[in-house]
Amino acid sequence: MKNYKKPNSQNWTGRISNQKLYLHEKVTFLDLESDVFQTDKQSIAILGYACGEGVRRNKGRIGAFEGSDEIRKQLSKMPNHLDTEKDVIDAGSIICLDGDMEKAQTALSNKVTQILEANALPILLGGGHDIAYGHYNGIKQFVGNKTIGIINFDAHFDLRNNTNGNNSGTPFYQIAKDCEVDKTDFKYMVLGIRKDANDAALFETAKKLDVKIIENDYCNLHRADYVGKELKRFISSVDHIYVTIDLDGFSSAYAMGVSAPSPMGFTPDFVLECLQLIINSKKTISLDIAEMNPKYDVDNLTAKLAASLVHFVMHKI
Repeated sequence: MKNYKKPNSQNWTGRISNQKLYLHEKVTFLDLESDVFQTDKQSIAILGYACGEGVRRNKGRIGAFEGSDEIRKQLSKMPNHLDTEKDVIDAGSIICLDGDMEKAQTALSNKVTQILEANALPILLGGGHDIAYGHYNGIKQFVGNKTIGIINFDAHFDLRNNTNGNNSGTPFYQIAKDCEVDKTDFKYMVLGIRKDANDAALFETAKKLDVKIIENDYCNLHRADYVGKELKRFISSVDHIYVTIDLDGFSSAYAMGVSAPSPMGFTPDFVLECLQLIINSKKTISLDIAEMNPKYDVDNLTAKLAASLVHFVMHKI
């Protein structure tokens, strides 16, 4: 069986206006395996990553496999304020089969490259944070020698050593090791790091790899000036920005449907403020949402949060 699954129109339902007032009326569907995909304008292409294997290996709460479709279902009901010439495309999903996460990541990389080559902005919906390794490699295949800066909103570094195998806690360590092999700079900034969620060895690894850190204590609007300066400094040092948002970085008051919830996370308004600054830089090349776990969600609030983040980016980019 193939790792790719074409889009399902049943994920896109809502009020009927016949005026494209809602996103389910705006979206079109594309089979990346058989349809011709090329645009002379920047479309938005939504790609799912149905994989919970990395979370399972990392001893997290199982249920992220279904995350991408739950985000789609909430996004579909939201209002459409996009210009008529901007297309929104559901490009299907990558599926992890038989626990082969690495094969799914390779398939994801190839589809991300395909979307970028078609002049579209990829927005990926996960799935465990192992989405990041496949996503990054797809961008790397497209940009060649240009520098990619990773901005991660997350409670965790996800820099665990992968000596005993890859999982949802190892993607940025894997990227760092690949950068060493390629003799390229590892440019990684993470906002929301908590000392109650990362051990001392992970902080030491981050220091050795020159990771730019903004701890959770600073991730609020009272420190917006400081955070903004640090973001601008990081953004100025790279050619492209890849944004990844781990939903477990949010306080569980906003995101309970995740693999590793905590009440001690940041708030949506902080992330939206940062996203606006990043988008204003005109360097955003791709974005993903990770760790959506509908099994533990309440009233679809986490899925709605994820969908609202996507909605914001779609309308601001």
